[in-house]
Amino acid sequence: MTRVVLFGATGMVGQGVLREALLDGNITSILSIGRRPSGKEDPKLSEVILKDPSDLSSLGGQITGIDACLYCLGTSAMGMSEKEYTVITKEMTLKVADSLLSANPAMRFLFVSGDRTDARSRTMWARVKGETENELMARSPAGAFMFRPGLIEPMHGIQGQRSLPYRAAYAAAPLLRCLRLPITNTEALGRALLQIAKGGAAAASAAGAAGKHIFDNADINRLAASAALTGAV
Repeated sequence: MTRVVLFGATGMVGQGVLREALLDGNITSILSIGRRPSGKEDPKLSEVILKDPSDLSSLGGQITGIDACLYCLGTSAMGMSEKEYTVITKEMTLKVADSLLSANPAMRFLFVSGDRTDARSRTMWARVKGETENELMARSPAGAFMFRPGLIEPMHGIQGQRSLPYRAAYAAAPLLRCLRLPITNTEALGRALLQIAKGGAAAASAAGAAGKHIFDNADINRLAASAALTGAV
């Protein structure tokens, strides 16, 4: 049985992860930490509302006994300076990781990044996310896992990105899938994260991703398929 803490439950990705976690009988408790309530009620869901979700100093024992952190908190880099984006994407993430790993050294830390993330990239968001991935894996070489989805289709009534480019991408998703471009959905991404949250490296191996700590879009879909085949959700 697995106890998880979830960041970003009100975002598109976080909503999908929370839905799958509530449905998963092997997830015994979910602590959601964020600026706003998720709007969900369930006996195994507890929520903490913080002005700064990266400052866990007031939570004490609430953040002990955690098996995995599902870190889905993030923002678009559009219109942001590199400094602003770094504070939200890198500095907040590492602050959370340091607090949780201090209280739970064996905990798995799962970070939702993105396709084309690379610390050496000339693209600002990809570089900052890549630097964040590297820092997380340095902090927890065995327990840090990165997820790099491509286009994420919203499912089960979850609201997707509303900008015109995203709406066009969602509409073109069937064609993009035929072209074998990287596409997944909120259900698959949620199931993939939970497979690793529960099983770590063993779950990755069972899905054909032995030894991996960075999962690309194809890996994510394989992990989700593995969850369905094993009846894990």
